[in-house]
Amino acid sequence: MKLTPTLAAATLAATIGIQAQAQDNWTMTTTWPSSLELIEIDRHFVDIANKLTAGDLTIEFYDGGTLVPAGEVFGAVESGTIQAGADWPGYWAGRDPAFSPLSTTASLFNAVDYVNWISGWGGDELYNEIYGNFGMVYLPYGVTNNESGFRSREPIRNLEDLKGKRLRLSGLEQGRLLEKLGGNQVSMAGGEIYQALERGVIDGAEFSTPNVDWSGGFQQVTEYWATPGWHQSASVFGVMINKGAWDALSPETQEKLQIAADATMLWSLANTEKRATEAYEKFDEAVEINRYDDETLEKVQEMANEVIETTACESANSAKVYLSMVEYLEDYAKWRDASAPFNLGRTPNGPDIEKLRNCVN
Repeated sequence: MKLTPTLAAATLAATIGIQAQAQDNWTMTTTWPSSLELIEIDRHFVDIANKLTAGDLTIEFYDGGTLVPAGEVFGAVESGTIQAGADWPGYWAGRDPAFSPLSTTASLFNAVDYVNWISGWGGDELYNEIYGNFGMVYLPYGVTNNESGFRSREPIRNLEDLKGKRLRLSGLEQGRLLEKLGGNQVSMAGGEIYQALERGVIDGAEFSTPNVDWSGGFQQVTEYWATPGWHQSASVFGVMINKGAWDALSPETQEKLQIAADATMLWSLANTEKRATEAYEKFDEAVEINRYDDETLEKVQEMANEVIETTACESANSAKVYLSMVEYLEDYAKWRDASAPFNLGRTPNGPDIEKLRNCVN
């Protein structure tokens, strides 16, 4: 069939329209199944992003496990199979140890420290440097305060009670710290913890904040809770974006996604603290809660510092991230300590900054 000029123009317009539609629609998934409350942070970001970018970009969101297994989200974004994937950076520490401090710290940063560091002390640049090595742009958009601690079928009231225990625990430094304390790290996905506790495969487990742990049903298979969660004093979540997909966006659309990430970050902190408070009251009625004393926590801090210094010096990228974090703590301490107790948390007696500088240099 010979195309008339009018028909040819219409065909071309339709083709361009189809191409534009393909470019303007992203597929995004997450590492979290729908049963875990952490997925609400991802959904909140997508909701705001779609409202802000209406007409320019639509993100179609899929619950964790519906497109690819949780452990394959990183690779799917890196390869461009999907445009975006929500994560907790620590899951990728096997690819680069620097992902560990980008996700959490042992007895170091609280949630406000992460927000300060990311937004005001250059942390955002380090996220994009590390993820950029894998062809991705990263937008941190979620933060939670310290995690619950271990949930177990036998009480853990002190460090002695950790010895010999097989405990589900995420994190490179966290695992090494647990080993120094006499415990044994067991790695498994969040969705596997309930059954492992129920069957006695593990003696206890940590996962997230009280509200997330409650949504996971851990109160049904444990009787004791050891708090505070010194292993993860805060956690960061965000979205990995394939750099090719990001670069195809207009600067205006990129800015809107950044605004959506910033708004979600603030919402995540307030929402999870409120939800954690509500869940704490439920746990208080369902299990026995034991808190480590201050002397014990000081000992954990000392051991955590040793682990951080040793682990950071094994990787140039990890040392660079930790140095930036400790420099922030040293800088912010001037004002934070002067304004105590009307400030934003504590200034931890953290790792030796000179040791970290020597590792970077």
